[in-house]
Amino acid sequence: MSRRLWMGWVLLLLMRTIVPSQTVIAQKSVSSLSKFPVAELKEDAILLKKILEANHPSLYWHTSKEELDSSFNRLLISLNDSLDEIAFKNRIAGWVAQIKCGHTSTLYSKSFLKNLNQYRYPRFPLQIKFWEDSAVVLSNGYTKDSIIKRGTIIKQINGLPVSWYRNRLFQQISNDGNAVNHSYQVISNGFPDLYKQVFGLDSAYLIGFLDSKGKSDTVSLGNFSPVPRDSLIKRPQPPIARPEISKRQMRLLSIRSLSIDTVTHSAYLRLTSFSKGSLKSFFRRSFKKLKKENIQHLIIDLRENGGGKISNSINLTRYLTNKPFKVADSVVATNRKLKYGKHIQHSWMYWLAMNLGAHKAEDGSIHYRRFERHYFQPNTNNAFKGQVYLVQGGYTFSAATLVVGALKGQDNIKVVGEESGGGYYGNSAMHIPNITLPNTNIRVRLPLYRMVIDSNRPKGSGIVPDIKIPPSSTAIREGWDPKMAAILQMIQSKNN
Repeated sequence: MSRRLWMGWVLLLLMRTIVPSQTVIAQKSVSSLSKFPVAELKEDAILLKKILEANHPSLYWHTSKEELDSSFNRLLISLNDSLDEIAFKNRIAGWVAQIKCGHTSTLYSKSFLKNLNQYRYPRFPLQIKFWEDSAVVLSNGYTKDSIIKRGTIIKQINGLPVSWYRNRLFQQISNDGNAVNHSYQVISNGFPDLYKQVFGLDSAYLIGFLDSKGKSDTVSLGNFSPVPRDSLIKRPQPPIARPEISKRQMRLLSIRSLSIDTVTHSAYLRLTSFSKGSLKSFFRRSFKKLKKENIQHLIIDLRENGGGKISNSINLTRYLTNKPFKVADSVVATNRKLKYGKHIQHSWMYWLAMNLGAHKAEDGSIHYRRFERHYFQPNTNNAFKGQVYLVQGGYTFSAATLVVGALKGQDNIKVVGEESGGGYYGNSAMHIPNITLPNTNIRVRLPLYRMVIDSNRPKGSGIVPDIKIPPSSTAIREGWDPKMAAILQMIQSKNN
């Protein structure tokens, strides 16, 4: 490969960005939502608490019963007037988030989600990236605005520091223990929608920001609504030559892809999920190719990977590990009868799975023994022995966390990026049906197993990277990826 082609590959990786879509949808006032009477709201809240107390395997893992009960009493007191679905979901999500279980989260009803696009606009105009005490503009709905552009540092909104908004939104988001980097990712990816959901809309927003010289300034912005497509002047467009690629191939590429540079003996493997994508065969083909091309440096990007099938995470780990490993020290359910089953999605199916696949211990708890006892062996065919860079962030969750946790500390493995969203010590997951509350149809996810991955690890945090590389306002403004830049520099240094 020529130097020019190599530099092109580098630039492609450095400038990989996610561009938010601006799908044009109808406008509709949220005020048109019907409201539920107080009695129905309280009935749903009380039922939710009973279902969680009866079935959740780690309800008091991170928060004591006294704290959760006290918080629930405050929730009931606050339900003193009729509320629409958005307002009630906010109240329920605030209490559920205090459980500190990333897989126990609150969802809108199916009927509301079916019509969600009707309520999206108008909305707050800025997409903002949050991390620690920083807030930087990713995009502005008003694309011709010459003042607030990508990379602008935001300090205030309507006279309040951005940290105030961040902290209020954090109260709505479920995390694994105290691994709050997941919350940063959630609000960064959906700030306009979350702002509208939690704070409502103002007629205008006074934005406090730092200008190009680092001086404080303010500007007023209105709510954003896209221009309807019908009002746009249609101009004939020249035909665009597109490569022949099917919809299925496009879908697979959005889940997994492999790029190889034979000059530097390096490869980039991107995985956004462990749920789909025919991953077993993809891994087999990929690692066979890595061996054939004598690849010495492998970058595995798990920053967008929220998890999926544990079998797929095991499969990937087997190609990378140098020793036998098991999934967890313990995988335990409270019971398999699933009390209040008529409010739990496909409860009979989960009852059957738990009776066939799990065993009751002397203490009465239900154990999934295979993951507790079975050691998976390293893959002897096409195992990768070179240097591996695992790139993670706040969206690295669940099964993706299992991969990183199993490999962290191995001599040829470097974990790069930010703290994972998934818990390092363990989580509650495996089977995750939805609870549907009968009056409002609000849904809450219910994990059925408590998984202690490694009892010797610290409890309450995500996986801390070996090499921490936080976001950068300069990188956001200029459109390059600081994590990939650092890894490519390490590869170059090793090759030299």
